[in-house]
Amino acid sequence: MADTSPRTSISTDADTDHRDQMFNGGQLVVAASDSSDRSKDKLDQKPQTLRRLAQNREAARKSRLRKKAYVQQLENSRLKLTQLEQEFQKSRQQGIFMSSSGDQAHSTGGNGAMAFDAEYSRWQEEKSRHMNELRIKSNAAKNDVFHLLSGMWKTPAERCFLWLGGFRSSELLKLVASQLEPLTEQQSIGIINLQQSSQQAEDALSQGMDALQQSLAETLSNGTLGSSGSSGNVANYMGQMAMAMGKLGTLEGFIRQADNLRLQMLQQMLRILTTRQSARALLAIHEYFSRLCALSSLWIARPRE
Repeated sequence: MADTSPRTSISTDADTDHRDQMFNGGQLVVAASDSSDRSKDKLDQKPQTLRRLAQNREAARKSRLRKKAYVQQLENSRLKLTQLEQEFQKSRQQGIFMSSSGDQAHSTGGNGAMAFDAEYSRWQEEKSRHMNELRIKSNAAKNDVFHLLSGMWKTPAERCFLWLGGFRSSELLKLVASQLEPLTEQQSIGIINLQQSSQQAEDALSQGMDALQQSLAETLSNGTLGSSGSSGNVANYMGQMAMAMGKLGTLEGFIRQADNLRLQMLQQMLRILTTRQSARALLAIHEYFSRLCALSSLWIARPRE
């Protein structure tokens, strides 16, 4: 019995060590398997993460470029407006005659006369351009009246203020009166009367356009419901279209009346104002439309995200 006890103890310890090693080995195998799976998942996710980061960087780069272009457009428009204002101020200062004596008076008077001649020549060209535009539009209305009504040749900001293919005479008279030198009492009364008569004529034309649209809608909606193949309905349909075409033909008359109103306003304004005031008035109108064009450029170049 003394001989067998140690052997039994040694055998038991060996078995226990063997089981522990097998158990620990299993854990190591499982741990290694889990680590391998996690590494594989990380490797699979890495290309997707890199792709998303690249897309985010590209989107941020494009956004920066758009903002940079918009800021540059704003700066260019600001410089253009500043240049226009400087030119306008310069034109206001030209042609002023100063009374003095000696050679200085002669020199100043000579420079003023030259500036006045240049200003008067530019005013004549500007007036002729406006007159020719109105005459050309009258001819264009005969070919495509809807093109003039839609104002597709204008910039978006100008189309916002479009009225019967052009500007409102009464609104431009308000603009001109605010830009001129203090007018005489007779001139002020003439401008006010011209503005009121222009407003009344514009209201009459607007009411006529509203009545035409209502009449046209009633003509197109008064058809007889039924089979479109019957001869009676076909005749009724053709009669409706003939009446509608006749009413659309009056649109040309509205455009022509509106252009005549604008032409008469310019002619009456030039009779009320002096030559120098008329030149300044046309410059103010030109600057107004230039600012509308600059506003349209900013609107088109705005960021769209």
